[in-house]
Amino acid sequence: MDERDVDVVKAQNVEAGVGFSQSSILSPASCRVKICGITRAEDAWAVAMSGADAIGLVFYEKSPRHVTIGQAAKLAAVLPPFVTVVGLFVNASAETVHEVLAAVPLDVLQFHGDESPQFCEQFNKPYLKAIRVKAGVDLLQCAAHFHSAQGLLLDAHVEGIPGGTGASFDWTLIPEALPLPLILSGGLSVENVAAGIRQVRPYAVDVSSGVEAGKGINTLKGVKDAAKIARFMQEVKSV
Repeated sequence: MDERDVDVVKAQNVEAGVGFSQSSILSPASCRVKICGITRAEDAWAVAMSGADAIGLVFYEKSPRHVTIGQAAKLAAVLPPFVTVVGLFVNASAETVHEVLAAVPLDVLQFHGDESPQFCEQFNKPYLKAIRVKAGVDLLQCAAHFHSAQGLLLDAHVEGIPGGTGASFDWTLIPEALPLPLILSGGLSVENVAAGIRQVRPYAVDVSSGVEAGKGINTLKGVKDAAKIARFMQEVKSV
């Protein structure tokens, strides 16, 4: 089965109203973990040593966790084998994405803006589409529209801010079954990630501010706390 066949199957499932329950494909203990907003080599290494599956590098200049292409290449070079490198973009030009791909060994692209499926597909890389969830957003329709995505990353909707807000959303807005793997994001922390996994049964969870150094208004955005990362991973594994 080639990539086009996979897309056809996904589309047919959506049209027929056939999805899969997240709980039918995995147990909570197998929930994957991505830690986003990495800006320092020591944090990239701490993430890898914690057993997390992926790091996220932010190529959005307005983000306090933004990294340059040069910084990103150095961070990716620090990682041991089998850690997925995800590049996050927000309404970037195709030229910008190609420029990053030429210098940084990204495994997956993550689009957090108003990108179309056609835009996301043009780079010949697996991609995730982030959806900012609020009442009235039809996640089944989003899954149908972005059926070529590897998964949907569900984040909180905060007006004017595309992500990384540390805000959570109402998990009851998530349908019981989606035709794409679900990555739960938005305001996750040591305190609530276990509850999120139990309730939503996501394929993966994505955390950024919840494992950063400091607290509240004194949080150091882009600076991760190795102890918080370790505790977050323990919570995921202990569900």
